[in-house]
Amino acid sequence: MAADLSDSVRLVDGTSLCSGRLEVKSDQSNQSDQSNQSDQSDQSNQSDQWWSSVCEEDFDQQDAEVVCRELGCGVPSVLQGALYGEVEAPMWTKEFQCGGRESALLDCRSSGSDRSTCSPGKAVGLTCSEPVRLEGGASRCAGTLEVKHRGGWRPVGYYGSGSHWTLKTAAVACRELDCGSAVSIRRREKSSERSVWWIYSDCVHSGSALRDCLTSDSSSSIVDLICSDLLLQPIITVSSSMYGVSEAQQQGAPVLRRSTFTISCSIQPQYPGGSFQLTFTSSNSAHNDTQPAVNHSAHFLFPAAEPAHQGSYSCVYHLHVFNHSFSSESRRLSITVLDPRPLIIRAIVLPLALLLLNVGLYVYCKANRGQMPCRQKNTELVRYKTGVPAAEEEEEDEDEDEEEEEEEGAE
Repeated sequence: MAADLSDSVRLVDGTSLCSGRLEVKSDQSNQSDQSNQSDQSDQSNQSDQWWSSVCEEDFDQQDAEVVCRELGCGVPSVLQGALYGEVEAPMWTKEFQCGGRESALLDCRSSGSDRSTCSPGKAVGLTCSEPVRLEGGASRCAGTLEVKHRGGWRPVGYYGSGSHWTLKTAAVACRELDCGSAVSIRRREKSSERSVWWIYSDCVHSGSALRDCLTSDSSSSIVDLICSDLLLQPIITVSSSMYGVSEAQQQGAPVLRRSTFTISCSIQPQYPGGSFQLTFTSSNSAHNDTQPAVNHSAHFLFPAAEPAHQGSYSCVYHLHVFNHSFSSESRRLSITVLDPRPLIIRAIVLPLALLLLNVGLYVYCKANRGQMPCRQKNTELVRYKTGVPAAEEEEEDEDEDEEEEEEEGAE
């Protein structure tokens, strides 16, 4: 299947009008170096033109945006070589340099290229999203179903010959929107008739995309649709006095045993109300705790961290809206409870041991006054302990030597 809304670009061998291998209509006068390959190409009605594939190395995301727009499709979702078969047609020999806002690919600047062929598997394969949207709702997954076709957005009519709206039919729209499954279909009456698209359910059920099953008409009855992925994903964080705030992460957030920590659940403002359920799972237990959402968030306090609190946590946001219940789960947060005793040993016992060793050396050196090796050991220990630069230590050593000489002279 190939898109036919443009007379200069098309997507072939794809699953819908908005996917396939990209081909550009080439003028023989500009591609004379490929005239010997014209018998292999997909000829247009004009004998001096043919369709050429485009090499992946000469095409980027901005070029893809222009192609999708030119074909009346949505934004590019996949751009990769060798997705839609090997290339038999000749290759386009210029690199496109689109800014991303052009209305047609051939309106873009292009640079000359020495390439007359392309390596196997390197022809551009492009998938554009279907031009479907839900308008007027508080979420991109709820609202009036609209489809862009032939350059304009129109709502979808509720009734029509062969147009029987069921959850199965609506599920196709939700899937194309990446909004999960269909939850509710509602007929909404407008004050007057307007241009609409009828969507034939039999065509949709056969596996075709929505925009391939359209016919133009007028009606005052339009389709309002709600999909299951109505809610945004909640955010989960943990805060403790020792480590501050940590977001959900694979390696786990540490808290000290018997310290206070708080797990917070929040969601971007979308609908008022709702509740947060904090779920906990470990190797030997699982439980839930629920709090109402206040200012789109909830905070779960743990007064004293214990080994039993170590495990995996997630926030599940629950909301009842449009006469249906919805939920959305955050990423998982792993909590690790650390024993503070090793930290105490490092913070207290080790400095105390160094202090006692230093005092012992000092007493030993006093008993053996004047022996330089002793002074060097003592000086090295002090340097190790305090981190004082060697130059400063040498000056202090000289001052101490002078004081001791004065004391010995006085005796």
